[in-house]
Amino acid sequence: MEEIDVKSPIPLCPSARPEVGNSAVFGIVAGTVEKPQVAYLKQVQPLTDELIALSGSVTPGEVFRVAAPCAGTGCQHFDGANCRLATRVANQLAAVSENLPPCPIRRECRWWQQEGKAACMRCPQVITDNYSPSEQIRQVATPVAV
Repeated sequence: MEEIDVKSPIPLCPSARPEVGNSAVFGIVAGTVEKPQVAYLKQVQPLTDELIALSGSVTPGEVFRVAAPCAGTGCQHFDGANCRLATRVANQLAAVSENLPPCPIRRECRWWQQEGKAACMRCPQVITDNYSPSEQIRQVATPVAV
C-alpha cells in the first residue's frame, strides 16, 4: 500500500474523501453534533483499513478529517485555478479559532496556499460527512456551477 506523500508538490485537499492508500488523517472530529470541532493530530497518519474500522458504524468522514492530493479539474469545487470551496469557507463562515490551529498539513494545504489564515481560522468547523449541517454550512459546501 502506498502512503500519501505530504511533501508532494501537488497541494493537499483538507476535505478529501477517505481512500486507503491515497489519503491521510490529520484531524479527529470532536465537539458536539450541533458544533463539531476538529482536533488536529501532531502528525498525519496514513488512512488504513485499521483506522477506518475505528470509525465503527459511521462513515470515516464523520470521524476523521482526511487530506489527499488535490484532484484539480477532477473535483467539482475546482474552477481550473482555485478551490471554490476554500474561497467560500474563507469568505462565508465565521472564524472559530482566534489563533492558527496546530495543523500538520498547513504547508501543503491548498486552502492555506490559496486563502491563508482566513481558511485556517474556519477549517476546524468543516466536517466532510456532516449529516446535520447548519443551513450556512450546507450552502458553503454546495458546489457552484461554473
